[in-house]
Amino acid sequence: MVQLKLEIKAELENLANFQPQGGCDDPDFSYYFKLKCGNCGEVSQKESCVTLSEMVDLPKGRGSAHLVQKCKFCGRDGTISMIPGRGRPYTIEDSESQEFAPLMLFDCRGFELVEFYFKDGWVAESTSGTKYKEINFLDGDFVEYDEKGECPVGISDLKHRFVVTK
Repeated sequence: MVQLKLEIKAELENLANFQPQGGCDDPDFSYYFKLKCGNCGEVSQKESCVTLSEMVDLPKGRGSAHLVQKCKFCGRDGTISMIPGRGRPYTIEDSESQEFAPLMLFDCRGFELVEFYFKDGWVAESTSGTKYKEINFLDGDFVEYDEKGECPVGISDLKHRFVVTK
C-alpha cells in the first residue's frame, strides 16, 4: 500500500486562487491519470478516471475502492481509493513563492499514479472578487479579462507531482 498526495503548482495572474468546481473534496470532480502496474511496470495506454462519488466493490468482496482495474499486460488487479480532507485551493501566495499545494490523497494498491491530467471542472477567483466557473485546461492555459478589476487574469504553467506520504 502506497499513499500518494497529488500536489499542483501554476502561475497565477491576478487570481487569488483556483481549485476544483466544488472544492478539493468535490464528490463529482473527475481526476484523470495514467497508471503504472506495481507488478510488471506497464503504464496504461488510456487515462483512468476516479471521483469521490463513485465506489466499486473489490473483486474478492472485502470492501470497496474508487477504482478497481486489471492490468492489461499481466492481468493483476489494482485499486485506487481517495482520501478526502487533505487538499486546499491553490493560492496567489503559493504561485508567488512557486510552491506546490496539496489537492487530493490517494491510497494505491497494485498501481502507481504516474501522470495527472488537468482537464475541466475548475473554478478561480480574481483578486478583485470576480468568479470564473467551468474552467477547462483541455487547450492548455486559462486566459480571460477581469472587467471589475480592469486587468487580465490567467492560469499558466500547470504542473503536478505525486508525493509519497505515510
